[in-house]
Amino acid sequence: MRSIVIISLSIVLSCAGGFIYGQETNTQHISKLVIGKKKKETFAGRDSTLVLHIDTLVMKDRAQLLFFGKKDVKLTIGHAEIDKRGYIFGTDGKNNGTDFDIDVKFNKLGQLYVLAGGRDANNNGSRTFPNGDGGDVNLVYDSSGIVPQTSDKQAPHYLHLDTRAGGYRVNPQTDLNNIYSLINMRSAGRPLGNLAQGQVYSGSPGRDGKSTVEARP
Repeated sequence: MRSIVIISLSIVLSCAGGFIYGQETNTQHISKLVIGKKKKETFAGRDSTLVLHIDTLVMKDRAQLLFFGKKDVKLTIGHAEIDKRGYIFGTDGKNNGTDFDIDVKFNKLGQLYVLAGGRDANNNGSRTFPNGDGGDVNLVYDSSGIVPQTSDKQAPHYLHLDTRAGGYRVNPQTDLNNIYSLINMRSAGRPLGNLAQGQVYSGSPGRDGKSTVEARP
């Protein structure tokens, strides 16, 4: 059982693996959030900013804290217990990574991955958006807690910030190979109909984001 205090009215919708919080709320306060092993907690919205205060965050192994449709997220965590692998992921819904400002005290830290990279244009199902930009991630940790390290992912207390742009994994040759495979399938009607707006090559990579990790006394 967890206690959630939401500062303004929002709609809470249950979904598989967690809960989706309505996009009308820009500021939320959660006293305690526990995400079970391989479970997800999702905050959804459309191109919005979210300020989220979590007094106590517990993430079991491979738990995920997800932000969809968020351009900017300010996340404050007073007490964080991260198991072997925890994931914080954010996207604005247009292939761009979320800009994160994170202030946290690690009381337990196995591995934490903050994933704010841009997505490839051909990974959104319709190619209606180009290769995305990586988000900017600024993480400040309380030095009175566990100090994260970024050099050895096999060692405890590992922290990884991904702000790489989308589009590095695609090129004209791979896109053409996909087209040839569709033609060879000899689908009736329009074999290339799933290429939105007649687009073939997904274009140049987006812009890489920036990241910083700093201690707070």
